[in-house]
Amino acid sequence: MRGVVNLALLLLIGGAGYVAFTQPQRLPFEVPWQSAAPASEPGAPTPQTPVPQTPVQSDPGNVIRTDPFGNVTDAALKTFVAQQPISLQALRAREYPGSALTKIRTLNRGANYARYVVSYQSDGLKIYGLLTVPDGPAPKGGWPAIVFNHGYIPPDEYRTTERYVAYQDAFARNGFVTLKSDYRGHGDSEGSAGGGYNDPGYTVDVLNAAASLKKDPRVNARRLGLWGHSMGGQLSLRAMLVDPDLKAASLWAGVIASYDVLATDWRPPGGEEKPTLDSLNRRYLRLLSPNAYLQDLRGRPLQLHHGTADKDVPYSFQVDLASDLRAAQQPFTAFRYEGDNHNLSGNLGLALRRSVQFFKENL
Repeated sequence: MRGVVNLALLLLIGGAGYVAFTQPQRLPFEVPWQSAAPASEPGAPTPQTPVPQTPVQSDPGNVIRTDPFGNVTDAALKTFVAQQPISLQALRAREYPGSALTKIRTLNRGANYARYVVSYQSDGLKIYGLLTVPDGPAPKGGWPAIVFNHGYIPPDEYRTTERYVAYQDAFARNGFVTLKSDYRGHGDSEGSAGGGYNDPGYTVDVLNAAASLKKDPRVNARRLGLWGHSMGGQLSLRAMLVDPDLKAASLWAGVIASYDVLATDWRPPGGEEKPTLDSLNRRYLRLLSPNAYLQDLRGRPLQLHHGTADKDVPYSFQVDLASDLRAAQQPFTAFRYEGDNHNLSGNLGLALRRSVQFFKENL
């Protein structure tokens, strides 16, 4: 195993495993209602009565019923949340048929596994990805498999065979099939890159990647997991809560805090004050977040990794998810890497060993 990690580190140092993560755009959360005007103003709306602002989605139906006292009930708010395409309720109502994995080209081999560029279908789009398959006969029932979810990379800079080489290699050479989806709008994949937080597209692509692996005769459909970094951590968490067949997830430096926390605590633009939310919009974003539904994991484990010196995604986001998991009484293991960065460069070997072992135990 030490040799595996040494090779991974050499790849990283040599540039093959380099990962660039910047997300210069503002987090695309918009709240659907303005705060109510002070009651002393003539014509002011009743406190907590929603006032339409910019819709969260193109047509969310942002009229919501209030009780006779002008308050928004939890039931009404949950109904409104379910209308948003990014919500778990909306994602669970969709189907994810996936498709056969079509080989596009064969790449240079790994140490003990084959590498291919493949494509699959998602929402009628042709999505590309990097597939690895271990050498030799598969175990009874097929190989365990990991859907590998990359973090934010500017879509026009993304290339299927670049970055994450060392990370994916560590799992591939330990007997796992891995599939790293390019997501729509990335590389040669069809469709538009809508972002990972306020648009369902990338999550749909991840779920169809998992469905495509389930169809593959080389894969054991009952031994599927997810690995996600940064934005890919958010996608992995959401996918786990949509598809109960996904057994475990390892999340590295994930954007995994509750949405109301992301909207206020994630890198406000320089010189601007930290944004605030009124109680109604905070309730809305909380219910829109995967973190509000962690009880639906039903005992499927998560493993969390984060560096305390991460300048891209604050370590506090891991703390936030850990707190939510405790409240939901769901199992998890969290690792804190003192002084390490967004890519866990200072503890790469250790984090890879921990993740590989996690999947060996849980898939």
